[in-house]
Amino acid sequence: METGITTGQLNLALEERFQRLRPELGFESFGLNLMHLAPGQRGRIHAHERQEEVYVVLEGALWIESGGGEEVVVLGRGGVARVAPEVRRQLVNRGEVPVRFLSIGGAQPHQSRDGVAFRSWDDEVGGAPQDVPLPEDL
Repeated sequence: METGITTGQLNLALEERFQRLRPELGFESFGLNLMHLAPGQRGRIHAHERQEEVYVVLEGALWIESGGGEEVVVLGRGGVARVAPEVRRQLVNRGEVPVRFLSIGGAQPHQSRDGVAFRSWDDEVGGAPQDVPLPEDL
């Protein structure tokens, strides 16, 4: 395997609340956790100083409560939500089946368009991805 590539495995049978993926994969630029809430479980009410979070639901349904519990967003399987750092929120499973979701957090400004694309493995110099055509399909 090429140096610079690390792999892991999501534990989709997870019964604990967190599977921390950052230490396993060795990255430092953002946080990534697989989270599990059994029916009726809820997380702490929390906010962040700088970190925005994105939640991606893999199984079940996730209730994101804010505004003192008055505002509720419900995400089903495949649902995605971004929550601003200062928003006080609580993650809740009000459903009858477990919910498993990815929690992704970051606090640095996104570096847009920092990619370099190549036409072939032999190319020494690349270009901006939008300037390099997609390869033919297999």
